[in-house]
Amino acid sequence: MQMPCRLFGEMNKDGLDKAMRPLLTPPARPLTAGMALKATIYKAAVSFSDLDRNVYADHDITIARHPSETEERMMTRLLAWVLNAPANNDQGTLEFGKDMWEPEEPSLVQNDLTGLRLHEIEIGQPEEKRLVRACGRSKRVTVYSFGATTASWWASVAEKMARVRNLTVWQLAPESVRALADRVMKLQITVQDHVITVDGAGGSVEIVPGRITGG
Repeated sequence: MQMPCRLFGEMNKDGLDKAMRPLLTPPARPLTAGMALKATIYKAAVSFSDLDRNVYADHDITIARHPSETEERMMTRLLAWVLNAPANNDQGTLEFGKDMWEPEEPSLVQNDLTGLRLHEIEIGQPEEKRLVRACGRSKRVTVYSFGATTASWWASVAEKMARVRNLTVWQLAPESVRALADRVMKLQITVQDHVITVDGAGGSVEIVPGRITGG
């Protein structure tokens, strides 16, 4: 006697074949760029005057703020770019890095026209291993630290970085600059006698950088 042929495997309680269930389940929706964390775009028209070095420049800057980045940190990045931007592009340009998205990238970076790493800038309090890597691949490394824990952070890494000769560390107190942050900014930044003055629509603030190490 010929047995009936089953086209499918074991049926579940809903009458659906268990072997076919994966084929009937819609695939997971892929993560698209539109679903990723979106940056907030800020624009700054900056007139910069460094009376100590006789450097004068006007900049139109677009900066992307990561959702987890504070305005204080973003404004520190902006200041770091303005203070370190080269006078011309003969040795390459200073660019904002993607450190908030790609942890291995610096906050700002300048490569020359051959790709040689000239300058890396870190914002915050990087770990010792990160600093060692940066100093090994770049001719110059600058750190702009901010916040009340700068002294304790530097104490934890100072001994291991004592032999490094291409590292400069500054302490900034840019809390007041945060009040000047806006989606569209027009800023006058002046450096005179090592004091940074930032004038904007929200007022005027002064920052006195403190050099922790380096020349």
